[in-house]
Amino acid sequence: MPQLNPNPWFFVMLLSWLTFSLMIQPKLLSFPHTNPPTNKSSTTTKITPWTWPWT
Repeated sequence: MPQLNPNPWFFVMLLSWLTFSLMIQPKLLSFPHTNPPTNKSSTTTKITPWTWPWT
């Protein structure tokens, strides 16, 4: 059964991961973020209880 032979497929997997790690990933990480994180001010809102009509 040739599909159980990992020799050619391991090389393909290793080559694809090296390509991704060394070439594609740095190019993707160099793009600026479209929505940079901002610090939100923590404002407290007054919570009013709900008035139920049947109580």
